Amino acid sequence: MGVAAVRHFSASPGTLRGMALVVLSGLCVAAMSACVRHISVDLHPMVIGFFRTVFGLLAFAPFLLRSGLKSLKTRRIGLHAVRGTLNVIGMLSYYMALSLAPLAKVTALSFSAPLFATVLALIVLGETIRARRITALVLGYLGALVILRPGFVALDTGSIYALISAAAWGLGMIVIKVLSRSESSLTITIYMTLVAMPITLAAAVTVWQTPTLTQMAWLAAIGTLASLANLSVAQAFKDADLTAILPFDFTKLIWASAIGYLVFAEEPSPWTWVGGTIIFAAATYIAFRERQTRAARPDP
Repeated sequence: MGVAAVRHFSASPGTLRGMALVVLSGLCVAAMSACVRHISVDLHPMVIGFFRTVFGLLAFAPFLLRSGLKSLKTRRIGLHAVRGTLNVIGMLSYYMALSLAPLAKVTALSFSAPLFATVLALIVLGETIRARRITALVLGYLGALVILRPGFVALDTGSIYALISAAAWGLGMIVIKVLSRSESSLTITIYMTLVAMPITLAAAVTVWQTPTLTQMAWLAAIGTLASLANLSVAQAFKDADLTAILPFDFTKLIWASAIGYLVFAEEPSPWTWVGGTIIFAAATYIAFRERQTRAARPDP
């Protein structure tokens, strides 16, 4: 088996590249989260969210210039507006969570987004799920309870924001699933940013603080790291099979725990590791089952 595995990987440079890109994406997300955590001491998360969209749009400007107005053509502007709004809710809630809760805990709870997506797909799209995925869902939510331990410790505000963020991103996944039937990934991403910018500006105005030059550098780093993470994971999904690379997304929790410990002196609770592992395993299994279900369907 070992020799076969070596041959498989030596013959699959795309798979190895995809694995490396997922690990890079996880590092970028953890580093971005640490930047948000650091700067949120002096700058409100809503202001951070606005500048994240500004620098995010600047990062995608070259792609927009290269493709021209082609990428803005759409007949589903309403769904793009819904997607952008959900992204704002998810992003701002995530930033609020980072300002209040340990980095590793917020990262672990963020793994629950696919679990919310599965439940919402059942409600919104009328999809059917069978016993195996229902079991995975139950285990995933038990993992969240392991982290939160309601009844044993007080439910903190940061964890609530993290769950709201995961639910918003889960619903956003459903909207992306519908949009991707007719829209390119570039179109979805650009409209998401264009919709998010005025909403985040309206939110930021209520708590406005003009960033200093130093803070602006941190904000630029946040926007750059977020864009690099998005591009890395998108390219990884193009280069390699989902089943080969998705397990490496768990490195996000490893990076977050390491950065939290080294930079913020946060020691992740064993409950965070146990619960995060359960949630991630459940979400990964659901993704694998969904892929197998799609593969088994005849092409229309």
